[in-house]
Amino acid sequence: MRWKLLGLFCACCMPVLATAGSFDNALRKLEPEERSHQACIIKGLDTVRRDARLRHADQMKTSIFSRAVLNGTVLTANGGAVRANNRWYALSFTCSLTPDYMRATSFSFQLGAEVPKQRWDAYGLWG
Repeated sequence: MRWKLLGLFCACCMPVLATAGSFDNALRKLEPEERSHQACIIKGLDTVRRDARLRHADQMKTSIFSRAVLNGTVLTANGGAVRANNRWYALSFTCSLTPDYMRATSFSFQLGAEVPKQRWDAYGLWG
């Protein structure tokens, strides 16, 4: 019985664990600043989806209207954007990171106005 449970665990969980390891390896290959942006996007999407308006958020950009600033282990973006339900919205956020920039430990945000579709190309956004 134990071996069956162990086999079931391995069959179900090993692909997830392998993917997580591959993802961490990919993050480590990035320069620290880019790594910080990616870690904050991961945490950010998880956080903004708790807001009813952004439940279906699927994309986030850190530097659309102005460049995000990394100061120590805090990334501040006053010109970011988030896409939900095929609409883009301005987004400002502050994200705290671990010293190796591999994980975001906190993410707070303010949602701005919807970005008009006719401006998407100018900002490098897509549908």
